[in-house]
Amino acid sequence: MSERRMGLGALTDVIAPERVSGIPIGEVRALACDSRSVEPGALFFAVPGVHVDGHEYVSAAVENGAMGVVVERELEGVTVPQLVVDRSRRALADAADEWFGRPSERLTVIGVTGTDGKSTVASLATEMLTLCGRRPGQIGTVWTTIGDTWLPNDQRTTTPEALELQEQLRRMVEADNDAVVMEATSHGLALERTRNCRFDIGVITNLTSEHLEFHGTLDIYRAAKARLIEEAPIAILNADDASFVYFRERARDRVITYGIDAEADLRAAHLVADAAGTWFHLESPRWQGSVRIPMPGRFNVSNALATLAVGEALGFDLEHAAQALNDTLGVPGRMQQIDAGQPFAVVVDYAHTADALVKVLRTLRPLTAGQLIAVFGSAGERDATKRAPMGRVAGELADVVVVTDEDPRLEDPRAINEAIADGARVAGATEGQSLFIIGDRREAIAHAIGLAREGDVILLAGKGHESSIIYGTEKRPWDDREAAREALGAAGWDAS
Repeated sequence: MSERRMGLGALTDVIAPERVSGIPIGEVRALACDSRSVEPGALFFAVPGVHVDGHEYVSAAVENGAMGVVVERELEGVTVPQLVVDRSRRALADAADEWFGRPSERLTVIGVTGTDGKSTVASLATEMLTLCGRRPGQIGTVWTTIGDTWLPNDQRTTTPEALELQEQLRRMVEADNDAVVMEATSHGLALERTRNCRFDIGVITNLTSEHLEFHGTLDIYRAAKARLIEEAPIAILNADDASFVYFRERARDRVITYGIDAEADLRAAHLVADAAGTWFHLESPRWQGSVRIPMPGRFNVSNALATLAVGEALGFDLEHAAQALNDTLGVPGRMQQIDAGQPFAVVVDYAHTADALVKVLRTLRPLTAGQLIAVFGSAGERDATKRAPMGRVAGELADVVVVTDEDPRLEDPRAINEAIADGARVAGATEGQSLFIIGDRREAIAHAIGLAREGDVILLAGKGHESSIIYGTEKRPWDDREAAREALGAAGWDAS
């Protein structure tokens, strides 16, 4: 990407600060919100965070060569111009948009939000757009695609900060992408990381309790999700979801609905599922016909409908668009089977809320001839209210529950696991028989595999595609899929 430069005065006009300390002159050679990445000539944005406040690093940024700083409060002893703004994140989003040439204006921008299903819908929509002759990029939990380059997302941030996000959009424009499908998380929307993305289509998959450690209440969380469709001129909404009416009332303009039970513009009927996938009959205004997705589960039918609704919004031939769903490679860590020749099934999925766990376990139950064994935990420093409900639904729907660590971060993993186990006990799980608490995730997976017999199904939930597990502030290499293969190999099963 070519080197960019702008006058500080021009950027000051874009940012529109409440006041300026010092004279905003000189040439800006880079934008930064991390003092460690500041280089001579950079404009530094002091962004408040959960654990650290960028204002504490202004001096370091100036020492590293920052020629100006954007702050939410004027600081003493700063020798470079200070642009004082109401919100540094908003200023960063505005500056980044201008810095990278307003790239979203040259792309069809499709945003996908919701508690569950974002990654699956985004991946399916990207495949559908490609089959229908478009050249989309993708930004999300699992990977980012720019042009023909696929980059795994190892950062644990689904929606990047505005500076990185706008740079990615610019790189897509330069790589001749004509569209982008991006996951827009509630954090990304609430913190204005997605400001200036200029969404053309907004998709909401569903809404259940999640991220209340950040938003505080379900109402605030729901309002953050609604920002997407308040901006996008086309809203795609799940008519089966309990928050459907709320979102429909907040949609900016056109609404396209999808559903299985409720009346909708795109509706699935006559669902037939097995371990290899699901068939359904699509009823829509422009086309009716049979659709197959190589993924089991009613929730994946909803994901497929959301994807086809994007096709409807873009005017695609839906019969042709449905072929992309039939041919999809699926999403890593989403209902992904690990097969080493063993006589029982091992399935890895990202389900990390009570609602998602219910959907996955109910999908797997009719495919289970023996016992259904669930291995999962709950992340530390995240919504604590979901822990006991996750244990309860697992205790109700699985035959054996193995509670284990899942990114405890700075919390005590034993306390997290006990909260989950309490929910399982309420549902009737008995410790040592149908309930096991094994903190070490590798040991927990090995234990589940040791318990499994022919016809059983083991669900490894919560980590999905992720390649690390976080203890304290340390990211340790981890992959549920590899751990399962290793445990299967140690138990005598090896497909290689």
